[in-house]
Amino acid sequence: MSGHSKWATTKHKKAVIDARRAKSFAKLIKNIEVAAKIGGADLAGNPTLYDAVQKAKKTSVPNDNIDRAIKRGAGIGGEAVEYTSIMYEGYGPGGVALMIECLTDNKNRAAAEVRTALSRNGGNLADPGSVAYNFTRKGVIVVSGEGTTEDDVMMTVLEAGAEEVEPHAQGFEVITEAGDLVTVRSALQDAGIDYESADVEFVPNLKVDIDADTARKIFRLIDALEDSDDVQNVYSNFDLSAEVQSELETDE
Repeated sequence: MSGHSKWATTKHKKAVIDARRAKSFAKLIKNIEVAAKIGGADLAGNPTLYDAVQKAKKTSVPNDNIDRAIKRGAGIGGEAVEYTSIMYEGYGPGGVALMIECLTDNKNRAAAEVRTALSRNGGNLADPGSVAYNFTRKGVIVVSGEGTTEDDVMMTVLEAGAEEVEPHAQGFEVITEAGDLVTVRSALQDAGIDYESADVEFVPNLKVDIDADTARKIFRLIDALEDSDDVQNVYSNFDLSAEVQSELETDE
């Protein structure tokens, strides 16, 4: 019986992972479509599209799916896409600030799903501008730590105009002005330093420390928001101390 239970649990976990992977693919494809619609299908002349494609490839999105997304976005072959970008502001448990970025073909559906996810998980919508002031649009490049030292990364990106380099579990996070993202990313490529992703994101100006219980609630809320096909990204201003991270790692 225990073996069956273990198998059932494993099967459930695999189903959850597969579902999230499928949603991730769909959101990456949507980014490609929008980038191609705005800047055209030429990767060399459309750095936003280039970065969206690179991110999709890093996540193992098939090349055929990527090519079809570029054509749909650029209107090649008769297909066309039409998405509206919407930013919702909110608060989660512990007063954590949230910026919820949506790309949708149905604004009413997106609003309803965001509101439902927040209300069911201890959060609430905020008035426009009440949260956004605490965030700034920045370029964020995630660099793998494999075969790369912090000194190598810092020397390369700071000379190219990056603002700072922050170590994290998988490597390094390079922060730039939004307009300098392509220049800094290109400097990493020229130096032969691999990177995982390069995006313009909302970065908090001031972070707030939260305890492990609040962190668990925040993670559940973010998971619920990201379950919506319309939600592309969720940005927040919480920070976790080393002690809280250690406590969370003991969770099953």
